[in-house]
Amino acid sequence: LHNATEQTIGQLDTANEKTHDSTLFKTGPWLENRLMLFDLAYFKYRRFALIDENDGYFVSRLKQNANPLITGELREWRGRAIPLEGKQFRAVLDDLDRKYIDVEVEVEFKRGPYNGTQSLDTKRFRVVGVRDEDADDYHLYMTNLAREEFFPADLAEIYRCRWEVELLFRELKTQYELDEFDTSDKHVVRILSYAALLSLLVSRGLLDLVTEQANDEFVFPTERWAATFRSHAQLILHELGEFLGYSPPPLLGRLIEDAQKIHKQRPILQETLATATQSRCEA
Repeated sequence: LHNATEQTIGQLDTANEKTHDSTLFKTGPWLENRLMLFDLAYFKYRRFALIDENDGYFVSRLKQNANPLITGELREWRGRAIPLEGKQFRAVLDDLDRKYIDVEVEVEFKRGPYNGTQSLDTKRFRVVGVRDEDADDYHLYMTNLAREEFFPADLAEIYRCRWEVELLFRELKTQYELDEFDTSDKHVVRILSYAALLSLLVSRGLLDLVTEQANDEFVFPTERWAATFRSHAQLILHELGEFLGYSPPPLLGRLIEDAQKIHKQRPILQETLATATQSRCEA
């Protein structure tokens, strides 16, 4: 599931569990003015290039084996700073002790196949490092966001928002049963997926209402709210039905309707046994 926002679901595909999520991410004009936050599983220079060429934006962690060529520094340093231009990124990384790294880099990648061949191409992006003093290391990011609008600390803060994606899927799995389907029918899987997403949307809508009505000092963690919403779902449906004027049928009528034998021509065990014993008794 890609590009889930408060208003829309941009893309929903179903595939078997062995298909990697990143292969279902399709680039195109829909990326214009959108920001993608990627984990390392999506790291691919060609993907980043296509996002940039569709006027979209991305922020990704830098892969451990990524070693782009530095073509320029985007921040001036006072004193005897180590010059970085013209060097491979990994060759100078261990020698740096500055709080931030902010450089322009050039990467090489293969374009999509055309007439049976793949041509090489290059693209320039931005690599940013924010020093983690506790780990004595850098958090490294690749992006096409401009330095004029987004400083290194801004990018680190933006990337932290990606954790909301993890929390969202954990909520969908633990509360709305998106983690496992007891079916291989793709149509049923799609229905169950939408059921989970619709439950999430209703839950968040009610959370907004509760937050609006509650005292300002109250805080409602989304996962705790989701568990509360699920445990009260039947009561909520009952209240909603009454509010909308839908009177449920009498309980006895519902039991009779739902428990009837559907296949009139298919005898059940009790009927077969009763018929057999009755004929013997009569004899």
